[in-house]
Amino acid sequence: MSVGVTEVFSARRCATTCPYCGVGCGVVATSTVAASATPSAQAAQVSEPRIDVSVSGDSIHPANRGNLCVKGSALAETLVTQGRLLRPRLHGVDCDWDTAMDAVAHGFREAIARHGPDSVAFYLSGQLLTEDYYVANKLMKGFIGSANVDTNSRLCMSSAVAAHKRAFGADTVPGCYADLEEARLLVLVGSNAAWTHPILFQRMQAARAADPGKKIVVIDPRRNATCQLADLHLALKPGTDALLFNGLLHYLHSHGHTDAAFIGAHTEHAAAALAAAQAMTPEQTARECGLDPADLLRFYQWFAAHPQTVSFYSQGVNQSVRGTDGNNAIINCHLATGRIGKPGAAPFSITGQPNAMGGREVGGLANQLAAHMEFNSAHIALLEKFWRTPNTQPNVAPAPGLKAVELFEAVERGQIKALWVMATNPAVSLPQSDRIRRALQKCELLVVSDCSAESDTLQLADIALPATGWSEKDGTVTNSERRISRQRGFLPAPGDARHDWQIVCDLAQRLGYGEAFDYQSPRDIFVEHAALSGFENHGERAFDISALARLSAREYDQLGPLQWPVTEKYPGGRKRLYDDGHFYTESGRARFVPVQASAPQPDTAQPSTLQQSAGFLLNTGRSRDQWHTMTRTGQARRLQDHQEAAEIHMHPGDMQRLAISDGQLLRLGNAEGMFLGFARTDTGLQPGHLFAPIHWSDSNCLAGRVDALVPALLDPISGQPQFKQTAVSLQAVAVQRWATLLLPHAYAGAIISALGKRGVLQHWYRVQFDAGMRLELALSGGVDWKALLGTVLPQAFDWHWRAMHAVRGQRLVASDHALQLQLFEHAERAQLPDRRTLEQRFSADLPGHTGAWLVAPADPGRILCSCLQVGERAVREAIGNGCDTVEALGESLRCGTGCGSCKPELTELIMATQPELIPALQE
Repeated sequence: MSVGVTEVFSARRCATTCPYCGVGCGVVATSTVAASATPSAQAAQVSEPRIDVSVSGDSIHPANRGNLCVKGSALAETLVTQGRLLRPRLHGVDCDWDTAMDAVAHGFREAIARHGPDSVAFYLSGQLLTEDYYVANKLMKGFIGSANVDTNSRLCMSSAVAAHKRAFGADTVPGCYADLEEARLLVLVGSNAAWTHPILFQRMQAARAADPGKKIVVIDPRRNATCQLADLHLALKPGTDALLFNGLLHYLHSHGHTDAAFIGAHTEHAAAALAAAQAMTPEQTARECGLDPADLLRFYQWFAAHPQTVSFYSQGVNQSVRGTDGNNAIINCHLATGRIGKPGAAPFSITGQPNAMGGREVGGLANQLAAHMEFNSAHIALLEKFWRTPNTQPNVAPAPGLKAVELFEAVERGQIKALWVMATNPAVSLPQSDRIRRALQKCELLVVSDCSAESDTLQLADIALPATGWSEKDGTVTNSERRISRQRGFLPAPGDARHDWQIVCDLAQRLGYGEAFDYQSPRDIFVEHAALSGFENHGERAFDISALARLSAREYDQLGPLQWPVTEKYPGGRKRLYDDGHFYTESGRARFVPVQASAPQPDTAQPSTLQQSAGFLLNTGRSRDQWHTMTRTGQARRLQDHQEAAEIHMHPGDMQRLAISDGQLLRLGNAEGMFLGFARTDTGLQPGHLFAPIHWSDSNCLAGRVDALVPALLDPISGQPQFKQTAVSLQAVAVQRWATLLLPHAYAGAIISALGKRGVLQHWYRVQFDAGMRLELALSGGVDWKALLGTVLPQAFDWHWRAMHAVRGQRLVASDHALQLQLFEHAERAQLPDRRTLEQRFSADLPGHTGAWLVAPADPGRILCSCLQVGERAVREAIGNGCDTVEALGESLRCGTGCGSCKPELTELIMATQPELIPALQE
């Protein structure tokens, strides 16, 4: 058969897919073998050839059309061996693969024999490729016989999955990215797309410029970067999304704006949904949601007036105890108006990870089976038949397994004896992360496979297995518009790293299931996955890519992006679902879901571990240039410039009331745990609300795991935790001395440990740069640095103590010929030198070390444009000199002319400093 084809290699040019968000951008990686290095003075051999890599957007990939955000454009800078796990480890000691896998197999075999199949579990990740996911799910659910397989995707999109299944009978996203451009009304709900999905945001911007009549509404408690594109921002109370859309459903019905023909022909249970919403008049809805009635009515009127409407929603809706209801409330409004399966009309759930959708396809969630099958007798029998499971065991798991939070609670109870965590960091990302760490420490056998040696979870592992990373892996991923794309490896695996699917198959073979897991390549796995999707599927299951089941190795290698389903009827894929009015419920009709009108209360338990100075409601989320727990983005120096430390965003009125200034160290606390971050003014927040990023961990700072504060409050249907409204107390931390320390990577841990033992270390965070590591330290008192360094640095470290009194009392430690360690301290943090200048001078040849260069240039302020290194100070000056548009700033400073991720913030800064320009900018 004929499938889409894209050019894979041209010389050393490789077409692959970005490993970050769910947009699924195409990337072209160009690798060049550098000339061999000069022979070592101590060995008469030539070092390994160096491979230089550059990345660019793939101009023919339909998701991004050649564009990349700042994270994608910096991918080549993350391809370093520093911080990589290169060898298997058994109880912290390097070993060979046979030794490690024998131990894994023994632990799993013993647990199953003594306690049954449900005593073991896998915890997977949206960072895995579909082929990795498939074999892990097949082994656990199909052969071990347990459904204890869940994924970190539970934390970001499981409420959307549950809502899709309730409404459509299948986990399906009806629309496509083109609908974002074709819509005349675009409603973004709980999505800061400017930061979380920048390429789609840029497509929205371009569509708005081409169609000035297009309306854009942002619904979010916080005025975020995406709001600069909005005609209307509804800053509703956290957790009231379902009420807002219940109110919209009531308004549409009571004002005659529903599609009676569509409802009658293609839906069921409309009357029950309308009855549940009947109390939500516009006035009542405005009160419950904390909105201006006029603004709310304007939104309702716009929705009624625009048949081409896309509702684009993400974690802000999903991460709630009412996340599933919130999703269904949105879908109800689209069903009521027939706005589904049509160009520019769809409810659109956007995923956060590159392969969250692929994980759903293969049954990566504990309540799913492979190929979108359910835990019923017919589907279980079908899988047993297809997989040819042995009859000497329970075969396919008979019932759903434990969802993410429940799974780790079972680890804590001792119910789960052996746990394998793949490509994720639950010790940081799950709610009650302190409790999760304690549970993992108690687990009888914790296996972690990862490419990073520095994740918090891997530090707790009994067995650590080195996995390949993005540049080495080969397989497929599925993005948020159901588009399957190839991810292709273009670099050799470092050290002893192996592909995740190979590691899982190794365990399967050692457990006696080798025949069913005798795959030779990712292609072998993919075609089996494709065949299963069509096996005895007579149009009953939405997910079907059976037309790809006979791909040859060459066709698989050349497979171009395709949207599923891919069948004989749709050999080139299908752009939109439900355009024929057929759904995957028993009746073939879409289901309205009654959503109750009562507003849930946030967790209001008073903090008990810290003295409370002020009560706040904390919202958590992503930063622009970072990804998950920074095991990848932390390797790219310029991605630290926009925000190099954990921050706590506050409303300026709250800061003034509590006498808190920008950059001050703050402590948040409650009964669950503690979090440290630096204060930052945020006029987009409501009074009494805070925002903090999710990315920092114990590996890169002290008390930076914000999820240590989040209680385990779950949506009762999806099991997704609530991350968006946590009650916390806030305190300012009194710091006596601030210090900046630059040194080789190898000594950073010893310095932190030594300071901790002396009882003076209040906070630290690290920034990795090319030549070393920079530590930023907050101290409760003075430190005898000369004595401390003398005990920490090895005797072979050639250093001299030098006091540079001429430069603000700063001090410098240097070697004879090059700066190998630099130390600066001051009572005021702002008086320390510009860090980028220090980094650039580190390891430089500076005969005499006069220190004159330490009179560094003025701090450029927060770096807004990471690509071109343009700081906020320069942008403000340019605006003051007449640059009153983003384009003018680009001509003057070049900011915004790279990936474009900084454009929303540039616009925000213009609006903040030149409010008279706001109407023109919004147009």
